[in-house]
Amino acid sequence: MTTKPDWWVYEGTGTPHGGIGRLPKAPPWRAFRHDDDREELPEPPQAPDDDAVKRHLGREGQGAAYQAGEREIHLVNLALHLRRPLLLTGKPGTGKSTLAYAVAHELRLGPVLRWAITSRSTLKDGLYEYDAVGRLYDAGLRNAGALTSGDGNAPEPPDIGRYMWLGPLGTALLPWRRPRVLLIDEIDKSDMDFPNDLLNVFEEGEFVIPELARLGKGKQKVMTADREEVEITGGAVACAQFPFVVLTSNDEREFPMAFLRRCIRLKIGAADEERLAGMIAAHLGPAADCGSAAGEAREKLIAEFLIRQRERGALANDQLLNALLMAERGLWNEETGRALLRDHLLRPLDRG
Repeated sequence: MTTKPDWWVYEGTGTPHGGIGRLPKAPPWRAFRHDDDREELPEPPQAPDDDAVKRHLGREGQGAAYQAGEREIHLVNLALHLRRPLLLTGKPGTGKSTLAYAVAHELRLGPVLRWAITSRSTLKDGLYEYDAVGRLYDAGLRNAGALTSGDGNAPEPPDIGRYMWLGPLGTALLPWRRPRVLLIDEIDKSDMDFPNDLLNVFEEGEFVIPELARLGKGKQKVMTADREEVEITGGAVACAQFPFVVLTSNDEREFPMAFLRRCIRLKIGAADEERLAGMIAAHLGPAADCGSAAGEAREKLIAEFLIRQRERGALANDQLLNALLMAERGLWNEETGRALLRDHLLRPLDRG
């Protein structure tokens, strides 16, 4: 494609830009409570030195580590325009979670909020946590202190906000000026009801914290997943713009139709030679900088990786990175080392 379409907000270049400002207002059926107050809302926190970004996007934290194809860019932009979650499916190690970091980096949407799903995950885990036991314990200490000092006045109970913090989903649904990026990783590990539990929050873009709502319409300070304090009024959290939600699945289960119809779906396949070379350069540096012997090893290992991936079974991109790193540290120089790379670091994931 020689020119990018006008409707693209995310361009897949890896270069940060202000394109999110070109995103039109949400369609009426996806407009949320604070959408008209956008200019008065806080900006997402910025974290240019975020270690997680560098782990996913390369040594310099650049988006070039994820080589987005035209189809991926189209579907990311569909999800942004329609305010719908993007469901990524594919084999482990194909770069599904990296896409969330690439979009956040390029569109300057702040740190990615990551929610790693397990078989025990519940909707509430992602929304907020409340340490009621800790609050009761501290209240007991205060009462004991008042009795010891002989003070007849009953102490005030500890501020509830000190014992409450928003989870990744709860933080993403705060009214930010720009949408946050939320990565819900490996949703296929969840129990059967979990995808349906997400539907109401995805549709309404808001939720209520009962423990705060019981205190009335006043403001309460709580901690976010970014470890910053925010004020919540009346216990209600409502977004201004729907966050850019990336859900990843290793394609190991089917999801309910009610859940699927609310998602933009994208299947991530194995990377080709060009995309692998871009990812490797972002993490290990350009081939021209690693010397002739290491450059030759890189070329041969990439070719071998692609052949094994096509003929022998599932291989993850980070397996290739590990093999290349050890090749540059000398294992490619003699046959025993080359055998270690092939037999252990490039061993298909679906082989015993």
